[in-house]
Amino acid sequence: MLIAWLASDSKREVTERLFLADSTVSTYIQRVRSKYDAVGRPARTKVRLLVRAVEDGYIELDDL
Repeated sequence: MLIAWLASDSKREVTERLFLADSTVSTYIQRVRSKYDAVGRPARTKVRLLVRAVEDGYIELDDL
C-alpha cells in the first residue's frame, strides 16, 4: 500500500484502486510515520516518507 500511496495523487485514488476504506489508508500511513518518529527519523510529509522508504530499502524508485 505504501508504494500505491506514494505513486498516487491522493488517498482517495488509493482507496478506489485497492478497494479500501479511507480510514484504512490513513491509519496505515500514520502507523508508518509513527514508527519513523519512534526511531528519531520523522517523515511528516509525503516526500520525506518517500526518502525514508528508499533509504531503508523498502522501495526503489523504479517501483513508482
